[in-house]
Amino acid sequence: MTVRQSIVFNGDLGSGKSTVSVEIAERLGLRRVSVGDLYRQMAQERQMTALQLNLHAELDQAVDGYVDQLQRDIAASGERLVMDSRLAWHFFTDALKVHMITEPGEAARRVLARPSGPAESYTSQEEAKLRLRERSESERNRFIVRYGVDKARLRNYDLICDTTRARADEVIEQVIAVFTGTLGADIVTQDPPLLLLDPARVYPTEDVSALRDLWDSDFVGEVAAAGNQALEPLKIGYTGEYFYVVDGHRRLSAALQSGFRLVPGRLVAEVEEPVVGGVSAVEYFAAQVRPSTVYDWEAAHGIRLPLPEHALLGGDAVLAGEPAPGA
Repeated sequence: MTVRQSIVFNGDLGSGKSTVSVEIAERLGLRRVSVGDLYRQMAQERQMTALQLNLHAELDQAVDGYVDQLQRDIAASGERLVMDSRLAWHFFTDALKVHMITEPGEAARRVLARPSGPAESYTSQEEAKLRLRERSESERNRFIVRYGVDKARLRNYDLICDTTRARADEVIEQVIAVFTGTLGADIVTQDPPLLLLDPARVYPTEDVSALRDLWDSDFVGEVAAAGNQALEPLKIGYTGEYFYVVDGHRRLSAALQSGFRLVPGRLVAEVEEPVVGGVSAVEYFAAQVRPSTVYDWEAAHGIRLPLPEHALLGGDAVLAGEPAPGA
């Protein structure tokens, strides 16, 4: 069992990185460093918003240069710590790399609810949602150009955790379990990332009518009694925007019926990676997930899944992460 030296967090704005990293640092007795706090301080000193500083940093390398060197120095020091940073996963090698995600509307609600400051202030949830997306895209583009890395690629990380509905204490317990090697060690060490997903945000790829034993009360009872950490990981595909189950519909259904807020998964393919027979993750999703597939799954489990763009437009839309025609 391998225990990593440090834990580094990055992920969606509003995903709860600060809350989780602060508590984990306290529990493990480690120092916590927040690059986000540093950027907000820099923005305030320049009388800019956080978004304005991000856009400015695309032109002025000195902004990132100072913070990057700080992270390199900390990584080289060998100190065990908890790091909350958009790019620490790129600088730290012997660390558990945690990427936290959440539904954009929920992220906007959280950000809007916390005390505002001169570097980060919004007048509505829609404005917050828009500005968060702009900041994230600015960072992503900057990192691709400057470092040649794409923060949106899940293969960069050891653990992906969806905090949309999960309580902070649930997330904290499971991150610590992964850090200490008691949860998902085989995936984290051999085929990362381990996925901890909200089952209510995972799309089916088979029709409910074709799936047998979804309502096996004995199986559902066993799953509920054992808890989500004991569940065999689902095989998951990722389009760059949507997660979907390739294998494990019965387990996913049982998790939903049991009220789980997190389920473990193994990433089979993302974006252009093949799922089966040379069919990419994006292509597989577009072919398998039809409106009726989504509607029937929703009705059976009492959840709401936004209809993907390709289903709304009859399959002609370009999904997130998919190359545009002629590209």
